[in-house]
Order: sequence, then structure tokens, then C-alpha cells
Amino acid sequence: MIRAGFATSIAGALSRAVPILFTARIVGLAVLPLVVAAVVWTGIAVAGWHPLTDALTRIFGASTLSRVAADVIAVLMFAALAAATALTAIAVLAMPVIVRTVAARHYPTVAPLRGGTFAGSLGNAATALALFIPLWLASLVLLFIPPLYAVASLTLNAWLTQRMFRYDALAEHAARAEIAAVIARSRTRLMGLGLALSPLSLIPLVNIFVLPLYGGIAFTELCLAELEAFRASGQGAP
Repeated sequence: MIRAGFATSIAGALSRAVPILFTARIVGLAVLPLVVAAVVWTGIAVAGWHPLTDALTRIFGASTLSRVAADVIAVLMFAALAAATALTAIAVLAMPVIVRTVAARHYPTVAPLRGGTFAGSLGNAATALALFIPLWLASLVLLFIPPLYAVASLTLNAWLTQRMFRYDALAEHAARAEIAAVIARSRTRLMGLGLALSPLSLIPLVNIFVLPLYGGIAFTELCLAELEAFRASGQGAP
């Protein structure tokens, strides 16, 4: 198998993911974790809104502009954390079924070597969040320069999405050494797919109910294609 070009591999992953996204099995699988994430963060937002905005107002000052800035930052914080929770829920709970569905449909000849583990999935998700949250909080200083904040936000969301899904997309089929090797050789493509999906992170509700599921499927498509090409090149397991 000849490895597809950069743009072709990303466009192919996105297009092949669409029909799978709308299958009843996948939608039914994702409903519960996504709804739970939305309900939990709605509850946290309701309970924590005034304490958070009051604390931010004290930091920024008592002016009307400061209050508006506190409200904007609070909205962004709750939305980002809800979206990150939804990504985590899909990555940890739904990806095994997504991977099996994608593999059966498009990669039936890719042998499953099961190099990943559930513990590895949890560790990957925890590491991704531990790196993402402080970087995202730091990016809030760019709110005073909206174009730079938009670029930073899209880039961080792209990084989080690819970091969250790449391990789980390969865990079932790649050997342990192959997981590291495929990720290393595909970093640019993984980030490119993350950037292609990242604008969805700016759309309310879509960032919680569509992006995690569509992203999981698209990254599975890309990662299994990369694994197949890696093995075909003679570098991976037979």
C-alpha cells in the first residue's frame, strides 16, 4: 500500500468518517457519555458561576468592563472544560467500539495486535488534560488580542483532539512498538487533522455532541491507514 499524501490522507479520513458517524450503533454508543458530560458541566456552571465571576471581578477590578470580561472568561472556561470532558469520555469509553466498526468496514486486513491497554488509555487522557488545561488558561491573556486568541484556541484544541484520540485509535491493532512508531511518523498529519476539525470546537453544542464523536472516527480512519501503510513498507509487524 502506497502512503497517501498529506492533504489526501486528511480529506480521506474526514470523508470516510461521515457515513460511520450517522450509524445507529455509533450514535447510540455516544449518547450516554456525551449527555452525562453536558449535564455534569451544566450543573457545575450553575453552581460555580457567581463564585467564579465574583473572583475574576475582584482580580480585574470593579468596573463594568471588568464584569463583562469576567463573564466572558467564565463562559469560555466552562465551555472548554465541558468539551474536554466530552473528548475524554469518547476516547476512554467509546473508542473500542468505534475502532472495531471502522476496522471492519475499511481495514479488515489490518491484524489486531492489541498493543494498547485500558490503563494506557486512561494515562493518555490524563496526560493530555494535564498538559492542555494550564496551556489553555495561559492563552486567556490573549483575549485582549482576539486574532491571536483565536489562533491559540484553535491550535490548542487541535493538539488536544489528536493527543486524546491517537493512542486509542491504534491500541487495538498496533503492537506496542508500532503505536509509538506510527505516532512519530504521523505527527504532522495528526496535527493537520486536528486543525481541520478544530473550527468545530468554536460552535456551541457541536463542540460537545459532534466533535468528540466525529473526531474519534476520523482519527481512527487516519491512524489505521497510517498503520496499514507502515506495515506495507516493511517496518511494522507482518
